[in-house]
Order: sequence, then C-alpha cells, then structure tokens
Amino acid sequence: MAMLIAARRLASGSTRPVSSESLRYTTSCRYFSTSFREERDTFGPIQVPSDKLWGAQTQRSLQNFEIGGDRERMPEPIIRAFGVLKKCAAKVNMQYGLEPSIGKAIMQAAQEVADGKLSDHFPLVIWQTGSGTQSNMNANEVIANRAGEILGHKLGAKAVHPNDHVNRSQSSNDTFPTVMHIAAAVEINKRLLPSLKQLHTSLHSKSVEFNHIIKIGRTHTQDATPLTLGQEFSGYATQVKYGINRVSGTLPHMYQLAQGGTAVGTGLNTKKGFDVKIAAAVAEETSLPFVSAENKFEALAAHDAFVESSGALNTIAVSLMKIANDIRFLGSGPRCGLGELILPENEPGSSIMPGKVNPTQCEALTMVCAQVMGNHVGLTVGGSNGHFELNVFKPMIASSLLHSVRLLGDASASFEKNCVRGIQANKERISKLLHESLMLVTCLNPKIGYDNAAAVAKKAHKEGTSLKEAALSLGMLTSEAFDELVVPEKMIGPTD
Repeated sequence: MAMLIAARRLASGSTRPVSSESLRYTTSCRYFSTSFREERDTFGPIQVPSDKLWGAQTQRSLQNFEIGGDRERMPEPIIRAFGVLKKCAAKVNMQYGLEPSIGKAIMQAAQEVADGKLSDHFPLVIWQTGSGTQSNMNANEVIANRAGEILGHKLGAKAVHPNDHVNRSQSSNDTFPTVMHIAAAVEINKRLLPSLKQLHTSLHSKSVEFNHIIKIGRTHTQDATPLTLGQEFSGYATQVKYGINRVSGTLPHMYQLAQGGTAVGTGLNTKKGFDVKIAAAVAEETSLPFVSAENKFEALAAHDAFVESSGALNTIAVSLMKIANDIRFLGSGPRCGLGELILPENEPGSSIMPGKVNPTQCEALTMVCAQVMGNHVGLTVGGSNGHFELNVFKPMIASSLLHSVRLLGDASASFEKNCVRGIQANKERISKLLHESLMLVTCLNPKIGYDNAAAVAKKAHKEGTSLKEAALSLGMLTSEAFDELVVPEKMIGPTD
C-alpha cells in the first residue's frame, strides 16, 4: 500500500496526502502504473506512465477530471476521427512547409489512430473542458510520441512536437468540431442508415405478405373500421422510410467542416486555402462529401447541425417506439391478449412462470427509444449554450449524438433480425375479432343513416347479439340487404 501511495504522489507531482477514495479510484483504474517517465508542458514537469503514448496535458486532464470512470471515455468514433483529421492536416501542412519526414511520420501514426490501434492511449472522459481541448491535445501527444518512435526517438523527446507539428495550423476550437462532424457523418452513413434501410425493407415485405389479410382497425384503442394487416404494416414501413429521409437530409450540414477557423473563426495562423484543402483531404480519406464550412464563425460558436440531426434521430425514436409498441400489443397473449400477430420466440421469458415467452425485442427497442429521446434533450440544452465565439458543450453534444446513432443502428438491426423478419399473422384470431366487431356497422351509414346505424350497434352490444340480428330485430334491413352491405372486403378503401 505504501508503494501505491508513493506512486500516486509521484504521478501527480504532489506531496499532498492522498485520500483513500482517490487511492481506490487510481488503483482500480486500468491506466494505473508504477513505472513513469517525465513529460513537460507549460505548467512544468509531470510523471506519465512509461508505457503510454500520451503526454503532460493528457496526464493532467486524467487527474483533474476523474468523472464517471471508464464508461464515460471519449467515444471511439471521435478518437478515430482525430486520426483521420491529423493525417489529413499533416498531408496538407507538408504543402505549406512542414518537414516531409516529420509529416510522413505523423501521417503513419495518425493512421494507426484512425485504425483503432492506439485507442488504449486515449483515456480521457467526456466531462472535461467544453471545447474538447484536452482530447485534442491527447491526440496531438499520442501522435507526436508515436511519430517520434517511428523516427527512432524515445517517448517524450518531442522530436515531433504535439503543438508545433501535429497541431500545426489548428486550434482545438476548430479541430474538435471538425472531428465531431467526421465521426457523426461516418457513423450515420455506415451504422445507422444501413440498419434503417434493412428494417424498412423487412417491414415493406411484411406489408406485401399481409396485404390480403383483413383485420379490424383500432382508434383510441377501441374497435374501428377494417383495414388489411398489410396496410397497417405499410404505415410502419413508411414511418421508417421518412426517418431515413429525415436523417439523410441533415447530412449536408454535417458535411461542413470547421477546420481552418482556428481560435475564433478568423483563420489566424493558417495559410490561404488550408481550409479547402484539408476538407478535400478528409473527403478523400472517408469517401464522404465533406467541404469547408461556408462560415467558420457559425461552425465554432454553434452546433445547430447536431441539434438538427439529433432532432431527426428523436423523430426516428418516436416512430420506432410506436411501431414496437403496436407489434407487441398485437402479439399479446398467447391466449388472453389481442393475439393477431405471432412473434418469434427467442428465449424463455420468466424465472417463475414456465413456458412464458415475452416480446423482448420490442422491449429493448422501446428502451433505446427512450434513451435517444433523453439524449436529444441534453444535446438541445448543450446546443443552446454557445456563448459568443465558442460553444463549450462540445464533448457532451458529440457523445449524445453518437450514443443515439449507435443505439438506433444496433437496435434497428436487432429488431429486424430477431423480430420483424419472423412475424406471422394469426389468421384465425384476426378473422374472429373482425367478425365480432360492432364497427362493421359503419358501412350501413349510407343506407340507413348514422343515427339508425348507431341504434343497431348499441342494441347488439347491449343484448350480446350480432349486428345482423339487431338490424333485423329493429326492422332496419332485410337479411339479404344486410349481407349485401356488410362486406369487410369492401370496407378497406374508397368505393367507385
């Protein structure tokens, strides 16, 4: 224990007593080490774990923001986006005088970050400076040290400097919003949209498969007029299609990059054309149509593109909540519920009730939707707090959106594969409920009028008889006339 306390003090550069709580956190952290090297920044020397590529500023942040633990780390897509951006920056900076040997080493190191090979060297949590400066410096330090290694230097030698070389022509204020946009655009395109498109395809297929099955409709959770099960599923498919269109419609703003605005949007310490060239390099690297933002002041001070995109994700969550709820209610039972749908049975549902199977995919999806709605609230608050030339809620905004994209993408894929694809129609149950419904009386309106039709429905309900029996008893219609008028197949669309 004494050795651990000494190591803690050595790492922090402090002689202050270490609390048991701080010691507990540090010794349980996977970044704890008893072997250190010295790194320096403008605050002076600090001890850094000898086997880690980060430097002084990352170490200070790691110690100053012990908030939330490992689960609150900066999202992996942000880290990989830093690799993409720093590689492109080095490529462009070589055109403006960066030493080629250093530039090429930076590009190689940055590619390793983009490939996820150095992710363990990015320990910082979301809850840090609101500009993301510490994470930008984490990227600069890791890439600088790794590039130095590639060139044959020891860690900490700064043969490749994190600020002068890796961060050349950049500020955290334009770098972090740029990686936010890169990460979000990549994740939406590669994770979310493919899952939603597959879900739409499956729902559309079910709408075609079920198009001949006539069932009773429900409004206000009460019996209504008939429609086909296919028509019902076509509504679900269209909701998802519109969701795809909505989130896709937010991408043009997401493709606009802040890089080149530097500290406040003016482009101080960059060369003319740097912003356009780096956007083109990112576009080439990601195969996505990134461009330089037309107004860098907006790009630094506001994150309306994220609020807009999150709004589309929130709408998708609303849609999927409705779809999942409908499907689980229509599949309720198996004997005492609506029972119109037969849902796939994936696992036992109860630890006490033998044979019980639950609509677990629907439940998982609805929980995801609730989380996405909550993320949108937090992101909206963050987006509204851009003060003067800089929004300082960036890490939270980025994390919230990426969390929603990941959840919706994964949950949509799971729901499609493990639920929608295997849904069957319980035709016998559907037919039984259809012919028991009092709302078939609606097709009598043109013949006997609304008031008389209502009297038929009320009498049938009160006496527990069929609509036909009630109509004949009241002398409203003959048996032949009733049979000619009350045909469910003629109630699922406009008449000629």
